[in-house]
Amino acid sequence: MTELLVRLFVKNKDDIHESKVRTSYGVLASIVGVVSNVLLFAVKLIVGMIINSVSVMADAFNNLSDAASSVISFIGVKLAERPADKEHPFGHGRLEYIAALAVSFLILQVGLTLFKSSFAKILRPEEVIFNPVLIGILVLSILVKVWLMFFNRKLGKRIKSTVMLATAADSMGDVLVTSATVISAIIAGLTGWQIDGYMGLVVSIFVILSGIGIAKDTLEPLLGQAVDREAYKKISDFIESYPGIVGTHDLIIHNYGPSHRMATIHVEVPNDIDFEEAHETIDRIERDIQEKMDIFLVIHMDPVEMNDLMVIEKRDLVTDIITGLDKNASIHDFRVVKGEYQINLIFDLVIPFSYTKDEEQELLAQVMEKLREYDSKINCVITIENSYIAEE
Repeated sequence: MTELLVRLFVKNKDDIHESKVRTSYGVLASIVGVVSNVLLFAVKLIVGMIINSVSVMADAFNNLSDAASSVISFIGVKLAERPADKEHPFGHGRLEYIAALAVSFLILQVGLTLFKSSFAKILRPEEVIFNPVLIGILVLSILVKVWLMFFNRKLGKRIKSTVMLATAADSMGDVLVTSATVISAIIAGLTGWQIDGYMGLVVSIFVILSGIGIAKDTLEPLLGQAVDREAYKKISDFIESYPGIVGTHDLIIHNYGPSHRMATIHVEVPNDIDFEEAHETIDRIERDIQEKMDIFLVIHMDPVEMNDLMVIEKRDLVTDIITGLDKNASIHDFRVVKGEYQINLIFDLVIPFSYTKDEEQELLAQVMEKLREYDSKINCVITIENSYIAEE
């Protein structure tokens, strides 16, 4: 069913990096959500009025609020599609994250309301009446919501849409809430046990945690995330495959929406390379990254000594000492300034974020101690940095 809808309503469905294609996926998911929830609202409201069931009519209006979540998703993906302008030169892609954040607040509101009503039922138990018609309607609602959950989750993962994944989680919360109602009604009908409040309390906690998790996942790209290790390896390996490139470091990726990424990276080149040749290579890498990975990349060149054996020896020595002290630490931008009475080793030291100030100072002291054991004339000028790559 999902693939049939995609084939019918999404042109060029495989070009998921195209903004228009992503918007088509988002519009499809939103319309399906609105139509499904409005139909559930109408059926439950009519049946609720016929059998005079307040709970069924209340659940009907809950579906109407779920339709509002789909409307928010629709608005989010449509606004995110807007092109860059003079006020927003990086586009409007982050509006999709804001829409997902709004959906997460709706999930939290449902969870908190359910927690409050469930706690009240534990204090003042109410009899849950077993009604076959009511059970049938709720089971139908569960089946529709389960399909909506998988539908939004599948499309959300395909185009990496936070708002679709948030909507999928919203549907999952509804499935749990309604399932708890059905189970409570069946148990009450068979045994007379009134566990509705306790079931609701457990489900409410799950829904609240789900809302918090979605809010956290949505805020991370807005605040700025560490670079995924797999993405870092893919980009660095691609760049280092070009002739004349010695190494890379300091990759930073700026996310301006799921389909709009900018990045900066430092690229090491031999210090004796022809400048125009190196510049041509850098330009080619930037164009190729844009074409093949859809990343607007800005490259900074760092010259690296490749022929002076003394510099190479000292760089290898420092590298061995630092990785021996901490395998997660590394160096770059290594230079040697040799004087008559002192040898200055100048470099940047990259350490994990988990280091405290005391641990930083202890590491620096250990590095200096080991280097002076090797040569008492050595002095270090070290700049401490933290990696932008996600830690394992």
